[in-house]
Amino acid sequence: MKATIWHNPACGTSRKTLAVLQETPDIDLTVVEYLKTPYDADKLRQLFDAAGVSARDALRLRGTDAAERGMTDWTEDAIIAAMAANAAYVERPFVETDKGVRLCRPQDKVLEIL
Repeated sequence: MKATIWHNPACGTSRKTLAVLQETPDIDLTVVEYLKTPYDADKLRQLFDAAGVSARDALRLRGTDAAERGMTDWTEDAIIAAMAANAAYVERPFVETDKGVRLCRPQDKVLEIL
């Protein structure tokens, strides 16, 4: 099975999710360090749609200035544009497999798509 994780090595949940993927047999794993290789708006929309979350649901508040900027009140398109411009606004980690996409918080959510 193919799997892609949008990973931040500084994030404990992301590291734990990556470990689950690495320990799962027969996974063809791609790791995208999204702070180095940012999302584009189309990919964000595809991930959110497949995971069944809104951009607001995927907005990272902790460790960012998103709340101070009032981003929770922005439109979906405005949030996605901000996320595409600064990937730190995207909650992590997202994982995509042949079985679907999940925002893996907590990391055990990844088991739903393995």
